[in-house]
Amino acid sequence: MTRVLVTGGAGFIGSNLVQALLERGDEVRVLDNFSTGSRRNLAALGRDVEVVEGDLRSYERVHTAVRGAEVVFHQGALGSVPRSVQDPLTSTAVNVEGTLNVLLAARDEGIRRVVAASSSSVYGDGGTFPRVETQAPNPLSPYAVAKLAAERFCVSFSRVYGLETVALRYFNVFGPRQDPTSQYAAVVPRFIRAVASGRPVTVYGDGEQSREHARGPSEGERDERDGQGVQHVDCVLDAAGGDAEHEHAGEQRCRDRQGPLGTLAEPGSLRSPDVARRAGQLHQATVHQKVAPVSGAKVPNSPARGAAESQSRATRLT
Repeated sequence: MTRVLVTGGAGFIGSNLVQALLERGDEVRVLDNFSTGSRRNLAALGRDVEVVEGDLRSYERVHTAVRGAEVVFHQGALGSVPRSVQDPLTSTAVNVEGTLNVLLAARDEGIRRVVAASSSSVYGDGGTFPRVETQAPNPLSPYAVAKLAAERFCVSFSRVYGLETVALRYFNVFGPRQDPTSQYAAVVPRFIRAVASGRPVTVYGDGEQSREHARGPSEGERDERDGQGVQHVDCVLDAAGGDAEHEHAGEQRCRDRQGPLGTLAEPGSLRSPDVARRAGQLHQATVHQKVAPVSGAKVPNSPARGAAESQSRATRLT
């Protein structure tokens, strides 16, 4: 049994990760200030989870949460490119200073490994497609810049202090417990909700923007009733392995699961109209679209090299 801290554990990805860790038999603690996460996500797990309520910007609260853990999954963040454009100061403080606090506390407490959530947004809109890890980042939005800075702090702590760190660049994750009501909601849950309620979906520009999508485990998938697609949380768990052989096996398991990405995705990149069409098929409903202008901070395309690698490619930062 491993003692684990999950920052942002009340959020969408974080709560799925907490569930997977509990099912694995780990002892799990959550750090969250519930600004974007929900207590309902933890209540839905059906078991008690130790919760430290606090802000990532407080080193004292972070240190309290880290104390006694062996591995830290740093999922806590203030997400959304549009939010960072509206309030770059707060976005940067949470995503950079918060990550630095986690790394400092992990160093001070002798934590074995920190697995940090990064973002495909660090690639920006330049370079070639599909994305590969060796491609130079070119972040556009304040959020992307902050995520890249957080990655570099992980590199620094690995080189200077010998703290083992891993970064996962997520590509448009969707799945259970994702909030479709937020103004910053991702396209998949937002489109599903709109189609289900008979409202039009909003397509930006000409609709040719494309994204790789990573699916979180669906309900019942842990019972192997589904079995297709990449279980993003499982790949994150694999990245927490203690040795190179385990990591290689974990990455191979991610590749072995490559295939249709659940109900609303398919191999390769998806355009907004593709997602809308699949949402319509899901609800057997006619999809109505409305067009809105494209924000300057939006990246037109984000395909990655290979479906499994795009969904949670683990990079050891040394």
